[in-house]
Formats: sequence, structure tokens, C-alpha cells
Amino acid sequence: MTDDRPTDIWEEIVACRRRGEPAALATIVSTLGSTPGKDPMKMLVRGDGTFVGSVGGGCLEAEVWEHAKTVMRTQRSMSVSFTLTEEHYPDSGLICGGTVTVFIEPVTAPALHVFGAGHVGHATARLATDAGFAATLYDDREDMLDEERLPRGARGVPGEWEDSAKAARIGELDFVVVMTRGHHDDERVLAALAAAGVAPRFLGMIGSRSKRATLTERLAERGVPRPWLDRIVSPVGLAIGAKTASEIAVSIVAQLIALVRGAEEAPDGGLRAPRETRTTLTPREKGQ
Repeated sequence: MTDDRPTDIWEEIVACRRRGEPAALATIVSTLGSTPGKDPMKMLVRGDGTFVGSVGGGCLEAEVWEHAKTVMRTQRSMSVSFTLTEEHYPDSGLICGGTVTVFIEPVTAPALHVFGAGHVGHATARLATDAGFAATLYDDREDMLDEERLPRGARGVPGEWEDSAKAARIGELDFVVVMTRGHHDDERVLAALAAAGVAPRFLGMIGSRSKRATLTERLAERGVPRPWLDRIVSPVGLAIGAKTASEIAVSIVAQLIALVRGAEEAPDGGLRAPRETRTTLTPREKGQ
């Protein structure tokens, strides 16, 4: 299959941002000794594993790709140094012996797909956009997606639920929240997403636990695999006692931010700091 995407890194960064596709930019910032890559060679890594540019080829680029996935997932930049010797990469045949330091940074925002452009959907897209997500709203009512109504920076996609769900470019690092105006439409969206093989990083659905149980049973009867259904998080949002559309949006976006930043949801609905920043373990983590 021909790849007609731009081959210029800067053009492709813009294209990735327009598509809402995850990407990270790796730049050689220093070298010591003999290295195949030189400062300031660059490589743009896309969420699907393809890339534009180079930081030296071979095993180094494979290592950079692994770190780039972490950067795309956490939205945190990192600087990584590699010593290019056969000792460090036994199967590579490397003999250059130099050291290269690569700075890897996210260049696209995490993508959020909101199915349902009602009050909560609009509030969620608006708050998520302000928080740095690339939000797309889907609805079968075209008037709900008028440019005058859309939150600033959000994108609107009208159409039947099945068509929108199948056509959406949803990657494994993306976030999805289903909040249509009724259980039946939620079921239609979820069935279409499952049929399309969509496996996002997060799949949330607004509603109660009983609603989740009912819909997952219906979807299971329709042939949707149980492992896929187990991915559905419902009720979606942190347990903050939210009532209004804006409050519910806050609870949902806070949950998404927690996932991006590495915080963990506590049993009481609160948040714990990321695992790497805590100095003590919980009883559960200790195995007690």
C-alpha cells in the first residue's frame, strides 16, 4: 500500500496534529565518539509505528521507538543516552563505540473521541480541549455540531452512529467516551466500535453499573467478545458527586488526565500520586 503522507518532518507534524494522530519527535542533541547519527538529526515517530527521518538507523531507532511510545502515552519528554557497542547490542554488530543522546518530545495532543454532542458531551469536549486534548465530537444530529456550537478547537463529525464509529481514526493511545442520548444509541456505537476492531487506551460510557451490565449482556449476545466488553469503564468519571453537565465533564476529564499523567484512582474515588513519585507502598501493593 502506497504511503502518500508527507516525508518532510515538519509537514508531517502538522499533518499528524490535523489528523489527531499520536506522534513524538526524537532529536539527537549530543554525540561522543563515533556514531552513525549526528546532531541535530531528527526522527518523527507516529503512533502506528511508522516514522519519518532518522537518528542513525538499526537498533538505535528501535530503542528510540520504544521510548517514543512511552512519551506519546505519558505526554512527558525524556532524554535518553545510548552507548553504541557490540557489548550493549550483542546482535547488532556495532563497532562504532560512540555515545548518542536523544531528546524525545510529544508533538501531538492525546486524542479524545466523544460520541454524543449533548450537554455533557459539549462540556466534556470543551474542558478536554482546554486541558490539552484533541477532542472530536460525533452525533447523528448535524445541528448539534454547528461551528457556532462546537467548543473552540474541537472537531465535529456528523452522521449515523455506525458510520461515524467505523470511520473514526481511533488508535490504541486514544480515549473514547460514549454518551449518546439513550441506551439504544450507546449500544449501536459500542457494537460498531467492536466490529471495527477499535481497541483504544480508554473506553468509557456514561451511566450506571446496571446500565453497563444490561448493555454488555446485549452486546455479548450479538457476538461481541467478552474481553472487549471488559474494557468498558462505566460509570465513567471520578467519584466526586457530580450532578450538573459541567461537573460530570470535570469528573470525566479529570479521570483522563489522571491516566495520562500516571496517577492512580484510589478505592474511595480519589487519586494517588503516580507510583514512581510515592515513597511508601499501599498494603495491597505490599501483598498484605
